[in-house]
Amino acid sequence: MNRRTKIVATLGPATDDPAILRKLLRAGVDVVRLNFSHGKLADQQRRAAAVRSAAAELGLDIALLADLQGPKIRIESFAKGAVELAEGQRFTLDTALAADAGDEQAVGCAYKELPQDVRAGDVLLLNDGVISMRVDAVEGTRVSCTVLLGGTLSNRKGINKQGGGLTAAALTDKDKEDLKAAVALDVDFIAVSFPRDAADMDLARQLLRDADGNAMLVAKIERAEALGNLRELIAASDVVMVARGDLGVEIGDAELPGWQKRIIAESREQNKMVITATQMMESMISNPVPTRAEVLDVANAVMDGTDAVMLSAETAAGKYPVKTVEAMARVCAGAELTLPPSQPRDSLRQDAHFARTDEAIAMAAAWTAKNMHAQAIIALTESGSTALMMARTESVIPIYALTPRERTRRRMALCRGVYPVAFAKGGDAPNVVREAIEVLRYRGVLAEGRRVLITKGDGAGSGGTNLLKIMTVENHS
Repeated sequence: MNRRTKIVATLGPATDDPAILRKLLRAGVDVVRLNFSHGKLADQQRRAAAVRSAAAELGLDIALLADLQGPKIRIESFAKGAVELAEGQRFTLDTALAADAGDEQAVGCAYKELPQDVRAGDVLLLNDGVISMRVDAVEGTRVSCTVLLGGTLSNRKGINKQGGGLTAAALTDKDKEDLKAAVALDVDFIAVSFPRDAADMDLARQLLRDADGNAMLVAKIERAEALGNLRELIAASDVVMVARGDLGVEIGDAELPGWQKRIIAESREQNKMVITATQMMESMISNPVPTRAEVLDVANAVMDGTDAVMLSAETAAGKYPVKTVEAMARVCAGAELTLPPSQPRDSLRQDAHFARTDEAIAMAAAWTAKNMHAQAIIALTESGSTALMMARTESVIPIYALTPRERTRRRMALCRGVYPVAFAKGGDAPNVVREAIEVLRYRGVLAEGRRVLITKGDGAGSGGTNLLKIMTVENHS
């Protein structure tokens, strides 16, 4: 339990072997991602069931994250395979061209609104920015361009507009059906791809309610337009993902590191969990060890305060999925050991005002635990919100979220510095505090004679934490 930063791993063909999946979970995966951009619904159902079964077998609380595909802004296919584009040549994107009729001069486009969204002078980025071209003219369904940066262009590669501005809706018809399917799978988190503003997340939440779902919603920040609406977009979400692939293409690599830090900081300030994703250990798709640059990238995200770091193709399709998780876990733990002393959050300043009782208790517990050199904080919780708020203070003191609710434990599996523990007693039981301490002492995480802090409610239900106790661990055996 010494690693505080959580790990999200994407499932795929490389993890379908039950033995590999069990090793993956043992290696340190806290959340598994089902990528609805690939495979069929039957694949997602099979993988979700396999995770639930393996987690139960291993006695782990593992969360499921369903990642919706979002709008497909892609070119179509080439008649004779990939083509080579040279700098300076003319090339056309034509929404009326047949899906398999592309050649060295033109290719079809699956995004039919492209001619309406671009004008002469715009720069289009294809294949994650590997190829770029300037729009020269728009004539009907044809977008005529000049190649600025050439290379190999193959079937179904993505299109971005430099600076953003493509109007595709965040939730497609496929996403709406996949959201219902994700609810039926009882996933813990649903990620919305390419949201532009709070309205996109509000729509997703309404669709979630209509489907009788209660998963937490993840806003994937990957459009340039989202940055101008960042505060409101985060407020409308439960979790935020720094999706660095498309975001980096749209705003440019030079601006991406700064925005990563700003997104993480704003998410934490709003008491939201945050995931850092994309190419974190990309070389381990085919190599058994990460590069030094990848090690530093993961460590930098940990030092930024991210709740979780995410693996995509590295685990879904890579040659070394288990080694990749083991490497990421080592890097996270190592980075946490070298973190500089954290600065107090605004909520811990002397002039801070707390509108909610549970927030006041959470901040008091975090401050007191730090200054009393407590060994741990124990949150007896229903929803997990008190544990989440304490985790935002960036205290190095471990927070144990004790709850009988499996869904709460799975949600807390994503929260940095919080360790979910099954605890059957209700909040009003006479000996609940002593029993909670005994549960953790039995696990070997509490030492006799050390101080611990306990937060709990007096029976007011979810969000009703209003008590803080300071206890000394005693041996009652």
